Amino acid sequence: MNFSQPLYFLAPLAGYTDLPFRSVVKKFGADVTVSEMISSNALIYESPKTLKMLQKSPLEEPYFIQIAGSDCEVVKKAVLKINSLEGIKGIDLNAGCPVPKVVKQGAGSALLKDLDRLAKIVETIKKTSNKLYTSVKIRLGFEKNEVKKIVKVIEEAGADFITIHGRTRSGGFKSKVDYEAIKEAKESVKIPVIANGDIDSFQKAQKVLEFTKTQGVMIGRGAIGKPWIFYQLKHNQESISQELKAKVILEHFYQMIHFYGDYGAVLFRKHLHTYSKGYPNASEFRTQINTLTSPSRMEELIKQFFKS
Repeated sequence: MNFSQPLYFLAPLAGYTDLPFRSVVKKFGADVTVSEMISSNALIYESPKTLKMLQKSPLEEPYFIQIAGSDCEVVKKAVLKINSLEGIKGIDLNAGCPVPKVVKQGAGSALLKDLDRLAKIVETIKKTSNKLYTSVKIRLGFEKNEVKKIVKVIEEAGADFITIHGRTRSGGFKSKVDYEAIKEAKESVKIPVIANGDIDSFQKAQKVLEFTKTQGVMIGRGAIGKPWIFYQLKHNQESISQELKAKVILEHFYQMIHFYGDYGAVLFRKHLHTYSKGYPNASEFRTQINTLTSPSRMEELIKQFFKS
């Protein structure tokens, strides 16, 4: 991974950034993809659902697996499982997830309240992993901004780079993203920092990179419904053609069917809801696809609706 040029990461988003979606953004411009967040406990017990989530597309290089956990021994066992997998560039520790059920287990953003534990887990991953990179995704703090202290702890623990979501845990997803805090955190450490939070357009990504001087941006919700944002960034294009959008949507659909079989058509409905936003007759289109189970019929409707 070359941090001398801005890198464009796809953020892990439960229920959205599965293998089909990751393969599409990778094909159209994303530099780095990350698995959906995986519980260390689930990884140890090798549940079929978890193992399927670990699968990667041949296009995904470099590819990271993101794990969550609060117990060093459990995390160590999870890392040993990942060590046996080929084609994984690194392990990313989730220390930012604000979801209550994750926080109650002492994982995700709960680690921001216990920096000693956070440091020990990062050290454990770094020491145990046979992968090239160990990274950590954080928020600015749990209830207040303590990001400069947090990033120094993570750097000293041996992480190779850090991704910062510019809100505290208490800020949820609605409070204003503090890019100034990300900038200050970046200036306080020597390892690369990736900016994250409300980066939902080509223009916004450019502004964030210019302001924070970070080594890249991680885009999550901003890519749902418009994964071509990575194409725009990679090719420095403010706008793209309807033809390319249609091509990306169809590619995503084909990848869903390839990975999930015919059930991929049912799962693809939610994506078509976001893809169709802003189009004429979108509500009628959604009504049509809401009950569709036939991949061939869905393909026909996609081609008709999104034609250039």
